[in-house]
Amino acid sequence: MATNRRMEFCTQCRTERPYVFRKRNIKKTIRDQEYQFEITSAYCSECGGEINIPGLIDFNMQEIDEQYRAQEGLVSIKDIQDLMSIYDIGKAPLSLALGFGEITITRYLAGQMPSKEYSVIIKEALSSPDYMQKLLQENKSKITESAYNKATAAIADIRSSLFCVSDKLLTVISYVFHTMQEVTPLTLQKLLYYIQGFSYALCGHEMFSEDCEAWVHGPVYHKVYDMFRDFRYSPIDDARFSILKEKEATLSDQKKQVIDLVLSTFGMYGGKVLEEITHNEDPWRDARKGYDVMEHGNDIVSKASIKSYFDKVNREYDITTADGVKNYIRKMLQPSGM
Repeated sequence: MATNRRMEFCTQCRTERPYVFRKRNIKKTIRDQEYQFEITSAYCSECGGEINIPGLIDFNMQEIDEQYRAQEGLVSIKDIQDLMSIYDIGKAPLSLALGFGEITITRYLAGQMPSKEYSVIIKEALSSPDYMQKLLQENKSKITESAYNKATAAIADIRSSLFCVSDKLLTVISYVFHTMQEVTPLTLQKLLYYIQGFSYALCGHEMFSEDCEAWVHGPVYHKVYDMFRDFRYSPIDDARFSILKEKEATLSDQKKQVIDLVLSTFGMYGGKVLEEITHNEDPWRDARKGYDVMEHGNDIVSKASIKSYFDKVNREYDITTADGVKNYIRKMLQPSGM
C-alpha cells in the first residue's frame, strides 16, 4: 500500500530521503547579548544528517522572533493583530488611540521591534478593556468618530459577554485554553464541571462560585454557554479570548494541580463522551428527575450534590492520582455505570 512520506534531497545520501522534524537549541548574539533559542530542524531518516527544507529558514526566523520577544517582554505581531480584531480598529486609528505616531502600528506589523514602553501599553490594552476605554477617551480627538464608536461598541460587547462570569471562572477558562490545543464549547462545559467537582474532593472548597444547570446534554454553566455559543461544535478560536491569556498566572499551585489532573484525564475525551459520563453520575441524574430524556430543563445541579458525589468518588477510586481517575472513567463508560 502506498504511503505519503515527506521526501527531500539529502546531500549526504545524494538522493531523496524521508525526513523528520526535531527541535534543537541554538545560541545567537543580539545587541551584544547572548540568547538561546529552540528552533525546528529537519533530519534524514536514513543517515541522520540535517536536510534543507524549503521555507524552513523563514519558519526558524519566525520562531526566533517570537522567542526573542517573549524573553524581552515585547508584544508579538499576533498580539497587535488580536488587538485590532478585538476592538474592530485599523492600524492608523489604533496607533493614535494608543498615543503613538500614526504609522507606528504599521511598522510593528511589518516586523519592527516595539519598545518595551510601547509593549507595556499594547499588552495592557489587550488585557484590559477598561484601560483601552481610557486610552480611547484620552485620544478621542485624534481618531475618527466612526473608529471611536466601533471600538467603544466592542468594549461594551466584551463587558457584557466575556466578563459576565466571576474572575475566578474566567481564570480557570483561561488556563484550560492555555493548556489544551483545542476545546469545543461542549468539552469546555464538562471540563469545568469536573474541575469544580475535583476541587471539592481534593481541596475541600469550590473552584468558582457559579452554579451549573442540568441540561439535556449534561451539566452546563449557562453564562459560559452564552459566551461561546457561536462556535457550536467547533473549537473555540476568537481573538477576544486573548484578553484572558495572562489570567492563569494568578492561579495557586494547588488549583493548577487540580485542573491539570482533570485535563490530563477527562481532557483526553471529546465532549460527547464526557456528556455520556455525566449522564451516569448522580448530580446530573438527580437534577433531571421528572424530565423526559430530551425535555428542556435548567434546574440547578446543587453544589452540595457535586461535593458529596465527588467526595464519594475519591474514597472509592482515589482520584488524587491519574490512574485513579482513569479507573473511574473506565467504570463510568461501562453500560452499567457506577
